[in-house]
Amino acid sequence: MKDLKTAFSEILSAEAGKMIISKAAKKTGEYKKLVVEKKKNGYQLTKYTEKQAFHENISTEELPARLEALVSGEFRQVNAWSPAGEHIVLVSKNGECSVKLKAGAKGDASVQPAANASDHNRTKNYILQEGAPIAPLVDMGVFTKEGKVVSSMQDKFRQINRFIEIIDDEVSSRKLTSLNVIDFGCGKSYLTFLIYYYLVEIRGIDAHIIGLDLKADVIEKCNAAAKRYGYENLRFEMGDINGYKAPFDVNMVVTLHACDTATDFALYNAIQWKADMIFSVPCCQHELNGQIETENLSLMIRYGIIKERFSALATDAIRANLLEYSGYKTQLLEFIDFEHTPKNILIRAVRRGATPRSVKESRLAEVENLNKEFAFEPTLYKLLVK
Repeated sequence: MKDLKTAFSEILSAEAGKMIISKAAKKTGEYKKLVVEKKKNGYQLTKYTEKQAFHENISTEELPARLEALVSGEFRQVNAWSPAGEHIVLVSKNGECSVKLKAGAKGDASVQPAANASDHNRTKNYILQEGAPIAPLVDMGVFTKEGKVVSSMQDKFRQINRFIEIIDDEVSSRKLTSLNVIDFGCGKSYLTFLIYYYLVEIRGIDAHIIGLDLKADVIEKCNAAAKRYGYENLRFEMGDINGYKAPFDVNMVVTLHACDTATDFALYNAIQWKADMIFSVPCCQHELNGQIETENLSLMIRYGIIKERFSALATDAIRANLLEYSGYKTQLLEFIDFEHTPKNILIRAVRRGATPRSVKESRLAEVENLNKEFAFEPTLYKLLVK
């Protein structure tokens, strides 16, 4: 009997060109099947759910440990094809493996590497690029010390760049020499550091950023990291979003995963400060889920999962309309794959020079009609209108 890592290492040593990992141990498991195929510079792992497939490029050295982590307790069988034949691995409940070889068996898989296969992870020209020693990305484990993307972190690297691109769409269209930014609910602040790096190192803007959070230990660690990186105009403070007094005129407000109504207070502050740009990823939209009542559309609240998702979508639709009512051109963007998190809506709002009265009235009327139908009393509505 062998352990999983040893079994995978032996299969790869036999120059396997393809593996199919199947027989999910749990009906509730995230992935139904895994397929590994040899490419020019390593392997491509494809993870299949009921309806989607997700791809990941992995080096030969990292693959055994990566597969062990994915397969352990989740799958019962591996079929792999190499020049020697078909390797069949049966996995017990305790992770022990029995390995058999059917010599000469070709199966349905080509064992030849795809010599001309393109690496789909490197076709895009990202704003944050490999080769530059970006310290926060190294500390996050996204980059090696040499500035190369760690194979298992390709998805995270794309996700981070997508967020920076959404900001860049607005920043690059403005001739900015300075910028004051507040990041509400900054948490461990990895993205805060990267926003600073983007604004200062890439765009050459004299940026001043304050990250705000309620946890004293987090603030202490973030300030120490900012000092270590040499980010002179980035600092972190402990405080509540509700009622926070900014020490400067605020041009940009960022709020990532501020829980439930904390997002509303962050948006309210941004509106009161007349911030030019707002970037918000809401999280944990519980408020309306606890309020929702309706007679005419009871179908929307009969089933728990529908009620929860509808309440979350209604929350962000109301926020978007209230930002429009307050003088902002607002978009709701998808920026994270469902593979990463179901919280994949980003609110991007840009202050208008002037908003027609008819637009403001219609956006507010839509909110009030929705509130009336479902007995909603959203926090942002109460802050701005009542």
